[in-house]
Amino acid sequence: MSRYLTAWTVLALCAGFAACGATKPQPTEQPRLVATQLGTIERLHEIDGFYLASQPSAADFAAARRRGVVSVVNLRLPDENEFDEAAVVEGLGMRYHNPGFRGPETLTDATLDRARALLSDRAEQPMLVHCASANRVGAVWLAHRVLDDDIPLDAALAEAHAVGLSNAAHEARVRAYIAAHQSTQGPAP
Repeated sequence: MSRYLTAWTVLALCAGFAACGATKPQPTEQPRLVATQLGTIERLHEIDGFYLASQPSAADFAAARRRGVVSVVNLRLPDENEFDEAAVVEGLGMRYHNPGFRGPETLTDATLDRARALLSDRAEQPMLVHCASANRVGAVWLAHRVLDDDIPLDAALAEAHAVGLSNAAHEARVRAYIAAHQSTQGPAP
């Protein structure tokens, strides 16, 4: 009988120690958008494998590569670029994507769909996403955060504004896109 008593005593002690050391699971903290620096980029934020930026110089792309960036998404149209950005980026061994747009009339569903697919592809990260001022980056980021990361609209909008979204027409266009996608597909799983 003492063998059983000892086993019960050990189990009771283990349960007591576990209860004393037990803590409630803490909610997973969302990654935070942080202003950062890289070369001469004037406006740059980093969050969870993304660098959200205004226009980098050719030398800035080399610095981004050293920081681990594997792909670049340029949201400017090809005629806006001051140098052959694709050649510079690919010459550094990174992948280059250019789902560019300028005004809200060129910010089509297809452009937003393509940008969201790139942002959601983990194989493309760490990723540098840029335009001239980060305004277009903020617009695309808003759609991605709400529809793909299931972030509430208010929180995603605050991030988008911090990144650089300042054009009210871009914001209105993305809000309409989000509303249409949420009504047909529901929230992200």
